[in-house]
Amino acid sequence: MRTLVFLLILANLLFFSWTQGYFGSPSNPDALRVSQQLLADRVRIVARSEADGDTFKPVKPVKLVEKKAPDVCLLLADLSIAETERLEGRLAEALPAFRAQRMADDGRTNYWIFIPPLPSKQDADNKVLELKRLGLPDLFVVQENGPNNRAISLGLFSTQEKASAQLAALRGKGVKTARIVERNGKSASASLELTGPEVRADALRQVIAEVLPNGKPVACKLPSPAT
Repeated sequence: MRTLVFLLILANLLFFSWTQGYFGSPSNPDALRVSQQLLADRVRIVARSEADGDTFKPVKPVKLVEKKAPDVCLLLADLSIAETERLEGRLAEALPAFRAQRMADDGRTNYWIFIPPLPSKQDADNKVLELKRLGLPDLFVVQENGPNNRAISLGLFSTQEKASAQLAALRGKGVKTARIVERNGKSASASLELTGPEVRADALRQVIAEVLPNGKPVACKLPSPAT
């Protein structure tokens, strides 16, 4: 009996010594670790993004927006066609950064109703009194040198149809000597709207003064930006 107990104690001592490495390392160094793992079946390997969860967020690159320098707008009105072309050419050479927008005016044609010139001022005054008695208050005597001096103006109309209708009404009231004549209000002209960098505004005004000494540029509203 004592012999059996002794052999059991010896076997335990030998096993303990072997597990502690007293008899050399096992052929597989990880074999011992496997026996020492706690809850090995619950260990799970996860990716880095999964481990970080919501704490890992990519940083969006910051887009730098270049601020555009302010513009200036100047308007020149009632220019002759020759003046307009001369200024446009000079700006294209000296200040190409400026944009010139031309707005043309082909001239206006008016239709004038009048009574031909009277022989004297007294005759003209008497005729005016007569017309006013007929209920025509909107009239005046032309008092400027030229072929129409002492003529009596009875109205200026934008279309021939309106003038013809008024002439028919006058003749219905007894005004028999009134006539219609076509008149050109003014020769063809143009306006220039100049827009460009505000920092060059002084240079723009200098070019305008060189080309058009009598030019009078005025500030105008900048066009709305395209969206």
